[in-house]
Amino acid sequence: MPFCSTRAAGPFQRDGKARMSLSLAAYSLRDYFLHSTHGQKRPSDARQISLFDFIDYCADLGLGGAELTGYYFPKELNNEFLLRIKRHAFLRGIEISGTAVGNRFTDADPEKRNQEVAHVKQWVDHAAVMGAPHIRVFAGGQGGLAIKQARHFCIEALEECCDYAGKKGVFLGMENHGGIVAEAGGLLEIVRAVKSPWLGINLDTGNFITDDPYGDIARCAPYAVNVQLKVEVRPRGQAKIPANLERLVNILRKANYQGYVALEYEASPDPWKTIPGYVERLQVLLG
Repeated sequence: MPFCSTRAAGPFQRDGKARMSLSLAAYSLRDYFLHSTHGQKRPSDARQISLFDFIDYCADLGLGGAELTGYYFPKELNNEFLLRIKRHAFLRGIEISGTAVGNRFTDADPEKRNQEVAHVKQWVDHAAVMGAPHIRVFAGGQGGLAIKQARHFCIEALEECCDYAGKKGVFLGMENHGGIVAEAGGLLEIVRAVKSPWLGINLDTGNFITDDPYGDIARCAPYAVNVQLKVEVRPRGQAKIPANLERLVNILRKANYQGYVALEYEASPDPWKTIPGYVERLQVLLG
């Protein structure tokens, strides 16, 4: 398909067979980072790690990639630090599969929306320096707006951010993360409306709290530019239950997905003890 900067985002037409590489999302160890933009819960004697330590951990697990969530970078961030991260990852044989930011595109205040757009653009610059090909972004909640207006604000912001990201060679992945994209229909409506070939879905397999989570994952998989795989799912009205990992991988294969699958561990058991086992299982399933 020829490059066209004005086409609406649609299912990706990928030649060849499905190919998937395993990564680990830094959010999996969210309570143990030296720097964090959110509160942390860990034993007082627990180890703390840097992003460099996290990259080493991914390498020691035999992973191909590391997803470096933006929440765990130092507050005062500069290109020197980003280049150190890039160098360290390269020397450990780890690709930076992507990064992830927190943002909200649906605020009624235009100045606040502009600030959110500027934040995402700043992280596009950071991703380009590190060589990260993808950034996970959010939409936001309805926040008292009519749903049509909230979607309009989100689409408008995404188109501006994608225009900027495309010039840097960075994909944006809209995550199914509650709010106006809590269900597959709303997410697909927004993604299809954005006029950019640099937008896709950051498909979080644990975030559809719907009647048919696996069916909704299958609807969105053809649009995926990154997958964050959770080890639990939560059908509507039920508690979390273990995810059928083989079924999830088969859904991705059927969609001919080619790219990274980042394990994003959010379950209760100790991640240091549990993640290695899930990595081994997924390495087998992904082939």
